[in-house]
Amino acid sequence: MSFNIQIMIVTHKDYWLPKDEVYYPMYVGEKARGLEKEGMVSETCLTDGTGDNIAEKNPNYCELTGMYWAWKNMQADYIGLVHYRRLFTCKEKYSQEGKREQILSYSDWKRILTNHAVVVPRKRRYYIESNYTHYIHAHHSEGLIETRKIIIDRYPEYLSDYDKIMNRTWAHMFNMFVMRKDVYNAYCNWLFSILFELESRIDISNYSKYEARIFGFISELLLDVWLEHNNIEYVEQNVSFMESQNWIKKGGNFIKRKFLKKV
Repeated sequence: MSFNIQIMIVTHKDYWLPKDEVYYPMYVGEKARGLEKEGMVSETCLTDGTGDNIAEKNPNYCELTGMYWAWKNMQADYIGLVHYRRLFTCKEKYSQEGKREQILSYSDWKRILTNHAVVVPRKRRYYIESNYTHYIHAHHSEGLIETRKIIIDRYPEYLSDYDKIMNRTWAHMFNMFVMRKDVYNAYCNWLFSILFELESRIDISNYSKYEARIFGFISELLLDVWLEHNNIEYVEQNVSFMESQNWIKKGGNFIKRKFLKKV
């Protein structure tokens, strides 16, 4: 079995990155444009602005411009997407050094992918609210409302799965995964057809810079819809946030979004 595994570490700035052969830095946004201008792009230093790309959409699509680039340009048996601050690890550690030591290596990935076509993060649970209410307490609701209309118009067979996922209290978040290439191609074809249609239907000209990242936010919830509808078998893997987190602040913001509907 062939195991050419290429996992993008999407980043918009210089940052510590693991050196294992399976990982490829994928620069997006202004940092990527600078590297392209300086001629710094290579087979191991990727940017979202070469080849067939949607790099101009990065302010609204976030890491998805890297995901699109890999779909159209990357040749591998398995393709993955992680973030410079979030990486798949064997198990959780508290120290930054400990977390770095737990990052999955090529041999780890080969072992996992021998038996699984898709790897996703462990479920993120909200407990006291659904995926839908969690989203609308943090973002403009029109994005999800219009996405449902698109599902009805274009993919009506997905509607029951879409509604089920929106009503669940857990999801596989962060737009992080590793997929066999044929599965990845099918997912991207479905996902971007919805997002491009959504882009044509809503006006985000008055959105804040943060809220303008709507297509990245929406896509996080669509992964489970696609997995569920297509009965895609997957395995969950631990994800470590590589920096320290202020859990009191995060918890406070969660309560504000839930009960005050603002951050």
